[in-house]
Amino acid sequence: MDAGWSQEDMTFREQVRSFTRDNLPADIRGKVMTGRPLGRDDHMRWQDILAAKGWIAGFWPEEYGGCDWTASQSYIFQEETSRAGAPWLLPFGVNYVGPVIYTYGTEAQKARHLPGIVSNEVFWCQGYSEPNAGSDLARLSTRADRDGDDYIVNGSKIWTSMAHWADWIFALVRTDSAAKPQTGISFLLIDLTSPGVTVKPIRSIEGAHHLNQVFFDDVRVPVENRIGEENAGWTYAKFLLGHERVLSAEIGKAKRMLDRLRQIAGERGLDSDPFHLDRLSRLETDVLALEWTTLRMLDAVMGGAAPGVEASVLKLRGSTVIQSIAEYTADCLGPDALKFDPEFLERTVNDPPSELARNMGVVSEMLFQRAPTIWGGSNEIQRNIIAKHALGLG
Repeated sequence: MDAGWSQEDMTFREQVRSFTRDNLPADIRGKVMTGRPLGRDDHMRWQDILAAKGWIAGFWPEEYGGCDWTASQSYIFQEETSRAGAPWLLPFGVNYVGPVIYTYGTEAQKARHLPGIVSNEVFWCQGYSEPNAGSDLARLSTRADRDGDDYIVNGSKIWTSMAHWADWIFALVRTDSAAKPQTGISFLLIDLTSPGVTVKPIRSIEGAHHLNQVFFDDVRVPVENRIGEENAGWTYAKFLLGHERVLSAEIGKAKRMLDRLRQIAGERGLDSDPFHLDRLSRLETDVLALEWTTLRMLDAVMGGAAPGVEASVLKLRGSTVIQSIAEYTADCLGPDALKFDPEFLERTVNDPPSELARNMGVVSEMLFQRAPTIWGGSNEIQRNIIAKHALGLG
């Protein structure tokens, strides 16, 4: 679409498009396009390719290993790689903890942790949610008690994506139980090889293993691994959540899913069905509206504004639009959507793509897309934020 891109942006778009076309491994693209599960090696292979190019953390400042991309270049990179069938660039190191470290960390923390992220040698996961503290993070109860130069951490984190692949976890912990809930929290970097850390798998609704519960039993964490001031972790957590929600629109993924929807509908002779055309046009309009909303916020960010309530709007609409596309694609499969077997998908994940695997991948993705309306702050929470800060209610 013509969004008033500069010549520099259009040139960059062509660079990303051609690089992805020439360097994305065909087997990985095949898995993504058919919705089949990706393994750690799949993600790491693609991220190694991006790291070698210098694009794994392109929006970072050059002094920390990035390219100083503009906000528009970051958007173009995400859109083009996603639509071309590249895996989700796992955000925990690059998009989440990395910016927290180079914004709030000490020079020693930057020197220790940032090189491993931009080289794709160190894998991170995020420790926010707990069994009794999901979207309401102020209720978290994982404790970190000071003992000399260490904290002693006890508690657990849940729904921890890719913790079974990770080397480190960044976690919110309670360091002052007497303080007001949001002022007694600190932000710790924890080595997952530390004694007392246990990672247990959680199978999600589509049968895949990407979630975990992480337990901390008297885990010693050096005080030097705390980001910023003690009990000020809420500040850094809000900074990180803003980054997380800005990324949630996933325009490139939505367009890729629409392409697959059109293909499946065509295979089933729905191209001229009035109901299908109405449903498809509504979804296409939703994606177009989401894209323009994203671009408006992008324009504001490039003008110096910080993402505010707009990030919640993107998170809310981005998650529901993609959810709707996934659900209707499964509807178009008709009875073929009943042929779903997670074990079959796992057994055949490295086989050449087949129609059966593609159909099962559609169902798998439809089930998985129940989650985005929950993670990163549930959509109910986002509606409260919008009501309070945009509409002045409550």
